[in-house]
Amino acid sequence: MRIAWVNATKKWGGVKTWFLTFAREMRELGHKNFVWARPGVFLDRCREELGHGKAVSFGPDFNPLSVARFMAAFTRARIDVLIINVGKDLTTAGIAARLLGIPVVQRIGLPGDIAFKPRTRRVHEWIRPHFLCPCQFIADGFQRNLPYVHPEDVHVVLNGKIPAEACPPPGKPRELVMTAQLIKTKRHEVVLEAMKGLKNCRLNIVGTGDRDDELAALSQQLGVDDHVHFSGFSTDVNSILAGSDVFVLASTSEGLPNTLLEAMACGVLPVCRDVGGVREVWPEALNEFLLPRDAGPAEFHAALKKVVELSDDSLQKYKEQARIACGERFHLKKQAVEFEAWLKGLL
Repeated sequence: MRIAWVNATKKWGGVKTWFLTFAREMRELGHKNFVWARPGVFLDRCREELGHGKAVSFGPDFNPLSVARFMAAFTRARIDVLIINVGKDLTTAGIAARLLGIPVVQRIGLPGDIAFKPRTRRVHEWIRPHFLCPCQFIADGFQRNLPYVHPEDVHVVLNGKIPAEACPPPGKPRELVMTAQLIKTKRHEVVLEAMKGLKNCRLNIVGTGDRDDELAALSQQLGVDDHVHFSGFSTDVNSILAGSDVFVLASTSEGLPNTLLEAMACGVLPVCRDVGGVREVWPEALNEFLLPRDAGPAEFHAALKKVVELSDDSLQKYKEQARIACGERFHLKKQAVEFEAWLKGLL
């Protein structure tokens, strides 16, 4: 197949990570990738890793010039299928593909990614794109949000990761980690409160956001700052996870958290709220560490206390269960093959 990937967003986000990851896998499976996006880091990475990347100025929605340029580009590249995000991609590249008879796939990141508007409905009903979701939770919410979408046009392929070859041995003290933006919905304060009274552990908070100073001050106020470290932004999260024992997710709103998949792939024991699509990748062997959606500091404290008091052998077995679940439930190679088969079916 000759696959076009078009992304009009300006910032790097989860969908761009997914674009690049699955485009690499499609290349490994023998397909040809073509990328159109705004100038920036994403386009540079595509050129470096995929061998193609064209800078685009999308202009306004339904821009005739943009549509014509995409039609010409898709024709020259002999594109078989178009994969887009949820922005101007649809009203420029999506229209071009529809006029050329090329199947359109719109990648959905969260249930509410596309607002229910009459104009959007008319465009969807004319182009009739296929919608790809990273978990069933998002697919169900997306269809509730846009009830005009035909169920047969919605498909699920889990995000994928490559499991580590082995789990590193537990650390002493136990290394806890949170890898998420420091924003309100991630609920870092719940975990900071849960750290009170815990011994034999350290918490590494990786990431930045609009709560950096607030959470650092709260850590001092709670008296846990001696075993809580704020690492800030990191470009090598996997190295941090490889040296961690426990991954903590206290979010109250998620789709399918990429941070959770990364942690499980590295063999880190997760302690998480049961939100979004978490349960779709969660192994039964770790059910005692899957906390209710309304879990507070007390529930997190109890779960983390149990973890840090485990023997090395017991903790290692739990970590291994997380790594095995990655291989069984969302191995990247398996998800890529499923994605490939679905795309071929669209043709």
